[in-house]
Amino acid sequence: MLQAIMEYLEEHVEPSPEWARKLEELAAEDGVPIMEPLGIQFLMQLIRLQQPSKILEIGTAIGYSALMMRHAKSDVRIVTVERDENRYEQAVTHIREQGAEEDILILKGDAFDLEETIRAHAPYDFVFIDAAKGQYQRFFEAYSEMLSERGVIVSDNVLFKGYVADDSEATPRKANIAKKIRKYNEWLFDHEAFHTTILPVGDGVAVSVKK
Repeated sequence: MLQAIMEYLEEHVEPSPEWARKLEELAAEDGVPIMEPLGIQFLMQLIRLQQPSKILEIGTAIGYSALMMRHAKSDVRIVTVERDENRYEQAVTHIREQGAEEDILILKGDAFDLEETIRAHAPYDFVFIDAAKGQYQRFFEAYSEMLSERGVIVSDNVLFKGYVADDSEATPRKANIAKKIRKYNEWLFDHEAFHTTILPVGDGVAVSVKK
């Protein structure tokens, strides 16, 4: 039944712009993890609802999600961080091709090494975490302090292909990642300063707002 629901919803996903379809194809060819169709549509809808002026993204990859967030709100300012050299260069190219250099600032390096640079652009109305899964709690702790009063933090991949709920058929590596994400989710649920809801869209999306 759940699979039928997902297929039904995916059939009614708003079509991506041509430039986005090309990035989706590139990501599939190169094995670059980007948000799944339902996940990116949900993220864009959150942005339309919340209307942030400034977004922080941890994990640029090839620039797909940053460009899609800008597509959801054309006047938003995005600061995004990527430590992988090749993906950073790809993101720079893709963002330049869309004429988005004035709206999207890409920082190259480790998000923790760049903390002061990131802080210089704070506060952020929306923080999107989609990077190393084992570092999610550290990302949240570091950048929740830079959140505006009515800001939102969104964490992607928090169900990790369903392995967070049941890792009995996972490989040892995937089971280990699932364990780390499960620990992060529990920490979010128990957080004294944030309300968190996890929704089973895409690969699982956690939405955290201040209490």
